[in-house]
Order: sequence, then structure tokens, then C-alpha cells
Amino acid sequence: MEDSSSPTLPTKRAFPPLQMHRYSSNIMMELKNTLFSPTSLIRIPTFRTKRSMVLLYSFGFIFVLSTMVFVLIGHSHTSYSSDWLKNILNRSDLPSYFPRYLFPDNSSRIYDASTRHAETNDSGRVSAGGSALAPSGSYSVYLNATSSSGNGTLAGNVENNPTVVPSPGINSVSVKNETSDHGMTGNGNQNAGSKNTTLSRGDRNRGGGKPMVKRKGKNWLKMMSKCDIYDGKWVRDDRPPLYERGSCPHIDEPFNCYVNGRPDYGYENYRWQPHHCKLPRLDGGKMLNFFRGKRIVYVGDSLNRNMWESMVCLLRNAVKDKNRVFEVSGRNDFKKEGAYSFLFLDYNFSVEYIRSAFLVQEWEVQTANGSTKETLRLDLVEKSYETFKDADVLNFNTGNWWTHEKTSEGKGYYQEGDHIHEQLDVVEAFDKAMTTWARWLEANINPMKTHVFFRGYSFSHFSKGEWNTGGRCDSKEPIQDPKDLLNINELSPPIPQMLDKTMERVKIPVFYQNVTKMTNYRQDAHPSLYRQPNMTDEEIRQFTTQQDCSHWCLPGVPDTWNELMFAQLLLNHKQRQKRHKRSTKRGHL
Repeated sequence: MEDSSSPTLPTKRAFPPLQMHRYSSNIMMELKNTLFSPTSLIRIPTFRTKRSMVLLYSFGFIFVLSTMVFVLIGHSHTSYSSDWLKNILNRSDLPSYFPRYLFPDNSSRIYDASTRHAETNDSGRVSAGGSALAPSGSYSVYLNATSSSGNGTLAGNVENNPTVVPSPGINSVSVKNETSDHGMTGNGNQNAGSKNTTLSRGDRNRGGGKPMVKRKGKNWLKMMSKCDIYDGKWVRDDRPPLYERGSCPHIDEPFNCYVNGRPDYGYENYRWQPHHCKLPRLDGGKMLNFFRGKRIVYVGDSLNRNMWESMVCLLRNAVKDKNRVFEVSGRNDFKKEGAYSFLFLDYNFSVEYIRSAFLVQEWEVQTANGSTKETLRLDLVEKSYETFKDADVLNFNTGNWWTHEKTSEGKGYYQEGDHIHEQLDVVEAFDKAMTTWARWLEANINPMKTHVFFRGYSFSHFSKGEWNTGGRCDSKEPIQDPKDLLNINELSPPIPQMLDKTMERVKIPVFYQNVTKMTNYRQDAHPSLYRQPNMTDEEIRQFTTQQDCSHWCLPGVPDTWNELMFAQLLLNHKQRQKRHKRSTKRGHL
């Protein structure tokens, strides 16, 4: 019968005492003497005095205290109860004596509402990176300068504080007419409520580190890379234009509205304001130095001639000796076909224009009865292209001529090889022509040297008819309500959409200057009937029914196109410098 009681644990047995061999103690003693003798490699650390212990604890206390002080200095936004300590810890030169990881540079952490908005609202397409005049393969920009590579961007400063951006705890200040190192000048503070024009030493250093005015570059680049500068609006600006009306002798008659007797000048007093960044005012002197030793070429129709003449006047205005700027051939009428080049001798660069209305060759063929017939070779670019493929900056355009009767109808006009199309839709013809242009770029342009722009479609504003049927544009104010803008989807042919499609296919970086929206507003800035000087009554009656509502008065809208192009060049130049600095730093590691 099993016992139901709890099981009994076994009785503990004591281990027998450890018996050491009589020789073991001698061996252990000999080993100890050998390893821990004064001449051995192994020492037993001992603290033989009270003084050693005091030194050890003192060193530890000093190390902990020093670390806490360093951390406090590295975060200058921390509040301190002692003004004396605050003044010491806010010394801008302290961090330079210590490692970066203990003293982060907080001076570049400048708060700006537009920067924050740009960081969270990335409009436009990411492009690939590059440089101003020697672009590399990828541009991380947003300027709506789009191609197969994408866009570009410009960002500036707070609208009324172009040079100094306010940070938390610092009152808004402005430094009027101060020029940054970006070739663009601040606009100055127009607010009556802003009293200070300089920063006190305490204000400069309250944000930690060096004065913020010297830290503008990083913030400018950051804003630039997040902003679509073609998404914006026109705002009133009562400052004089970038060059005085009537001061530039190189403006063609049809664009020189002031000389032609236009009595109102309000169209000059608007500037383009992107929604998510600010455009500093252009500095012509910095622009001249930027282009030193370069070659800038505009290729396209008369609207690119409009833009070319604007650039010549912008740059000439900043030259001290105007006699050192001249057209190489001595011509002063640029309406005829051919190539034109202005030299800026003191800066060793040229600004050129080559007419190519379609970007492919206008052609003539013999007919059966011996006469000639005009055609458009969709498979050949202009022969002049070989002369500028090594330029530093190229700016192309086409579009407006594709709306004319001959091209839009497409009957017996388009040619490929020896074949003349009996009928070809203008959209398909345009696609073929732009494919030819893109292939030429890819085969001939070195993107490490040449920066390529394509200026988009510029709106015309004919009302009560077209350019050849009595259309007019005599408004003195821009369109204010977006509802009143011309409907881009009603254009025939749809040039803007056709250009968008082309830019998406190009395999090298091309900056697409999408000026379609900004030009849609400016019904007020065309030459209208003021097409030549000293008009007779008969000529006035004639031009009243044959107004120019396609081109632009100078000074005027094309100046803004050039400002934006220069901003894109500048951005990529700064980005390349930054990449080069990083690669150099990595090379030293």
C-alpha cells in the first residue's frame, strides 16, 4: 500500500574539505610572484592614498559640469534666469573654439513662413541638378523649367525684408537696397511700421551664431529649390523699371512704345511675384560679372527677338562705358532674317539672336510649271545651328507661327525628305518638328557646358478680331480676375499642351520657362497701335485696325522672362558649388 504522506527530501551531505597537494601551494606562490612582480606586464591597480580618491572624484565632477555648460551654449534658444550668464553664453565667437557636434550652428535656422509653406507644398516637378553655366546631369530644382529632366526654381526672402529674415523673438528689420551675393538686390522695406534699418549687436546674436544677414545664402538656396517661380501673380511696383524708358537705343521700333508715343506707362509698374517665394530685384552689375567670358544665344521667332533685346538693354544699363557695347555688324534693324550679336567688350561676352521661327528649316521646291513653292522641312534643323552648339546658354522658342493659316491648315506645306504631305494635321507636324529639334540637341549639345532653356507660349490678346482682321488690345490694366483669363484649352492649335508633351520627351536637361500663365494676365503691355514713331494721321488709322497684340513693349514683360532665366542659372551655379564643396570634403576624409 502506497504511503500517502509527502515525499522526504534526501539528507544533505557535506562536501569533503578541499585537499591541496603539498606541492600545490608552492606552485601557486611562484606563479603569483612571477605575474605580479614589479617587473611583470600585469599590475594590480591600487589606490593607496586618500589623495588619489579625491582627485578621481574631482575630475569626474568637472567633466560632468563642463558637458552641461557646453550643451547649454549649443542651444542658444534656452532661457536663462541670469542676464550675466546669458550674455556670456550668447557670445557668437564661443562656438568657433569647440567641435561642431557640441555647438550646432543655429544661426542658419531662420524661421520664415514662406519657407515652411514651400517645404510642405512642393508644386512642380523635381528636376535633375546641375550648374549655372556648366550643368551636370541632375538638377534638384523646381523652377517649372521643365524638360525630361524637370524644373528649376528661385526663392528669395520675405517680401518686405529682402536682406534679413526675421527669426523668433527678433523684430522685423530691413536693410534697404543691400545687394546679396546672388546678383540680385533686395527691394527694401516698404512698410511704414518697420522702423529699424540695422541690427543691434544683441539682435544679431540673439538667434545664436553669426549675424543672420551673412547666413542668407543657405536659406535662399533652400527656398529656391522648393518654389515654382512661374506660379504667381503680378503685383504693383512703383519703382522705376530695370532700365529707363527711352534709354536703350537697341530696341526695335515695334517694341519701343515710349518712343512711338504711347502716353501711359502703367504697364511698367508691375513685377512678377511667385506664390511661395520672393524674387529679389535684379542687380545688373552682378549679372555682368556672372556672364563674363560667356556666350548667350537666343534662337526662335520675333518674340525671342523681343526677349533678346530686353537682355541687351538690361545688361547695357549696368555698363559704365556704353560705347563698349555694340552689334558686331553695325546693324540697328533686327527684323530681317539672319544672325545678330552684341559684344560687351569689358566683360568679354556676347548676347546673340538667330531667327528660326519654326526651329526647323523653311524650304523651297520647284513645281511642275517651273515656279517655286515654300515648304517646311520637318526633318531638318536650320543650318545655322552648327554655329552656336558650343554656346554657354541657349534659349529657344517657337509656337506663334504655328497658328498662322498656312501651318494650321497643313495643305501641301509640310515636307519630309522628298515627300511633301498633301495634308498633315498641325499637331502631328509640330510633333515631328520638335522631335527633330530634340534629336539635334541630344546629338550635339554637351550638357556639362551648355545650359538649354525653352521659353514657352506667350499669350496674345486680340479682341474683336484676330491680328489680320482688326483685333485690338488697348486696355491699360492687367487682367485682375482669373475668371477673365483666356481659356488655354480653347487655343487652336493647342500650343502649350504640344510644348508640354515635347519637353517631357527631351533626354537632356532643358529648362522650360512656362510663361503662359504670367503672360495671360498682361493684356495691357502690348505695343497695340504704337508701332512706329511720328505716325501720321493716316498711319494712326491704319494701325488702329492692325494692332500688335502679340509682342511686348520694352521695358516690359520680357524683362521678367530674363530675370527668371538668370535666377535659374544662378540657382544651378550655387547648387554646383555646394556639390563640389561636399565632394571635396569627402575626398579629404
